[in-house]
Amino acid sequence: MTSAAEPTDEFDTIERLFRPLAQGAPEARGLLDDVAVIPSRPGQDLVVTKDAMVEGVHFLAEDPLDLVARKLLRVNLSDLAAKGADPYGYLLSISWSKRCDGLAREAFAAGLREDQAHYGIKLFGGDTTSTPGPLTASITALGWTPTGRTVARAGAKPGDVLMVSGAIGDGWLGLQAAKGELAHLEEARIEALARRYRLPEPRTVLARLVRDHASASADVSDGLVADAGHLAEAGKVGIEIALDHLPLSRAAKAWLEHRVDPAASLLDLATGGDDYEIVCAVRPDRVEALAKGAERAGVPFTAIGRVVAGEGVQVMFEGQPVEVRHAGWRHK
Repeated sequence: MTSAAEPTDEFDTIERLFRPLAQGAPEARGLLDDVAVIPSRPGQDLVVTKDAMVEGVHFLAEDPLDLVARKLLRVNLSDLAAKGADPYGYLLSISWSKRCDGLAREAFAAGLREDQAHYGIKLFGGDTTSTPGPLTASITALGWTPTGRTVARAGAKPGDVLMVSGAIGDGWLGLQAAKGELAHLEEARIEALARRYRLPEPRTVLARLVRDHASASADVSDGLVADAGHLAEAGKVGIEIALDHLPLSRAAKAWLEHRVDPAASLLDLATGGDDYEIVCAVRPDRVEALAKGAERAGVPFTAIGRVVAGEGVQVMFEGQPVEVRHAGWRHK
């Protein structure tokens, strides 16, 4: 009998850890096949997204693997939420590194199991292998929207209001907290920020509101300025962002109090990435409905700027332009 601490082969890993995550879903075919079979749904579009995470790039080597698995699932759910899609299922591909013994794999599967229950999503299939390099995993997530209702990055028009959910900057601050670089903050705030980095909150509760009210949207993963720039580029419009209107958490406000240049510091928060909020363009007559609906859902939407004629993103602080040298995260 194989103990939990011993390395396991591909088929044992699938049998013991991943087949239970299919939860009998007919789409998964018992994870006995090389495919999943997705039935069509009349009147709905299947929305597909894919994100990967690499140890040392997207998470720290010391991060618990149950949290790594949950973050991987959540960053994909964030993409679905920004498109107005309801989660359905997912495919997993993972390359285990040499440090991933049986216990490590158990932890990874346990993290997926916990978030599957929370978000109502099931594993449909995938692939497992091993690598001499860092742990690498990717998820292809599937969701449904009513036919023709998937919200695109394109669609913003001059006169639209730019809005963002939740708080901005906690992901970037959380990475610093996880690396022990925010010693001047209270311990409770450091822990809260580190957890925010390791375990983002995809705004799935806002998906329907985005679908009903947004003219264009994206999830904030690379940085607010960069992701707003995607809306500007896709819509062939200009976007203005007011840094002094950014929604901030209490921890971020406490960090800001120690900074000598508020404009530069707010720009850091707006370009750092890993927030997994939703930035969207909203027609003026839809702003109140979106804000009230988000308030009822427990996640505020805040107006932070506007869509204008032109191109690109202009960042402002107290009415004055701010130079942006680095809009957000980019892989080389």
